[in-house]
Amino acid sequence: MPSFKEIPYYQFLNKPVGKEVRLENLVVHGTIPEEIRGSHYRAVPDPMFDPRFGDDTLLSDDGMVSRLDISDDGVNFEIKYVQTARHQAEEAAGKALFGRYRNPYTDLPDVEGVDRTVSNTTPVFHAGKLLMTKEDGLPYQVDPITLDTIGRYDFDGAIRSETMTAHVRIDPASQKIYFYGYEADGLASNTVSYCVADANGKLISEQFFENKYCAMMHDFLISENYAVIPTFPTKADSERLKAGGAHWAHDQEDDSWIGLIPRDGSVDDMRWYKGPKGVHSFHMMNAFEHDGAVHMDVHMFASNAFEFVREAGGIHIPQQQVGGAFERWTMDLAEGVEEVRITPMGPPGDMPRIADADMGLPYVNGWYLTVNPEGPPPLLGGPVGALFNMIMQINAQAGQVVGARQMPPAHAISELVHIPSSKEGHMGYLMAIVDQQVGDDEYLHETWILDANNINADPLARIEIPHRLRPQVHGWWVSQDKLEACQ
Repeated sequence: MPSFKEIPYYQFLNKPVGKEVRLENLVVHGTIPEEIRGSHYRAVPDPMFDPRFGDDTLLSDDGMVSRLDISDDGVNFEIKYVQTARHQAEEAAGKALFGRYRNPYTDLPDVEGVDRTVSNTTPVFHAGKLLMTKEDGLPYQVDPITLDTIGRYDFDGAIRSETMTAHVRIDPASQKIYFYGYEADGLASNTVSYCVADANGKLISEQFFENKYCAMMHDFLISENYAVIPTFPTKADSERLKAGGAHWAHDQEDDSWIGLIPRDGSVDDMRWYKGPKGVHSFHMMNAFEHDGAVHMDVHMFASNAFEFVREAGGIHIPQQQVGGAFERWTMDLAEGVEEVRITPMGPPGDMPRIADADMGLPYVNGWYLTVNPEGPPPLLGGPVGALFNMIMQINAQAGQVVGARQMPPAHAISELVHIPSSKEGHMGYLMAIVDQQVGDDEYLHETWILDANNINADPLARIEIPHRLRPQVHGWWVSQDKLEACQ
């Protein structure tokens, strides 16, 4: 490994690893339920070379895709780089060629026009294809078995947008996939694409609309009849970019907005609702319709959760004082209503998870992660500097938190995936990577499988991963039957 700058993005659990490995017959403590057979994919940013700018962010790091495969023959783990055009160009040069996070004006002249995306945010599995996504470009397709990169994916040449979100929504009944792309026709553009592909992955609709401003639109939701498009005042500016500055700067004084698009209709019928000033959210749990309204359950912060984004906007709030909550935002469909109604539901957190079968529908069970301010100190790492150490469970019908699991001291937990159960009345299973610090620069890593009916019980199984891991962004569970169908 090359040497890296002594900055938080490359220290502690964020220390670069940069190795492709395959580990077979992993040690399992406990028993993996028989109905858990399949693969857990994760997107892991991990730089091959020290970045050219010392104040850059790990959000620019090369994308790696990992697969933890559980079969009747045992458990194997593998991780490989996504062979993006950017990764290949830098590997050939033996050094970093690209500049600041999402600012092509800071790149070396050698890579002008080269696709800049690093595909490091979310693995998306749909219609037998595994796509590695990042919202600044189109995804790269990866073989779900070998993890070999197949190439840049553009829906067989049908998509016109230059970008695709890292968060998609799949309707559980039709298996249609809904997604969007912001800055769809160029850097710092207000133009957003809204897209639908059928169960076979064929793009059947792409429409464009102009947003209120060029916003960081990391996530969205669907309800039974609407696409729910949140817009928060973290903004891009072309002149700032041309001057070599930050892509994003948060505006604490501008309004937030929620747009409702008829899910299979026209963007011309979009309806806007005004939200509070200055707030920001990265992830939303679910949306559903009830009593003539669309309800969105969302992790909200009083400002952008990334310090470098706040600083670019002149907002100097210490990370631990940003503040936030888990909230329900309600958009009444009655004529004349133009503002959201907000109901508190729980303490702040992020990385929500529900059962795939509940997507866009009234639901009961949900889970998310948080840092317990009264618990042991969190491990250092991740894009905001501290990792999660508590699981929260909500009852969405009651609109409140109903359970919590505190991780042991010196432990951190990554985003959960949900695995359904065939047992009547069973909520299913939760799976996640758990990190444990055992020395100054020593960590152990395991995959934990929890019974979603009792998140405080001992893990049903703990799978040792004897290889240093870097923190992931998002993950995806794919059952064995779906993997077999695409071979």
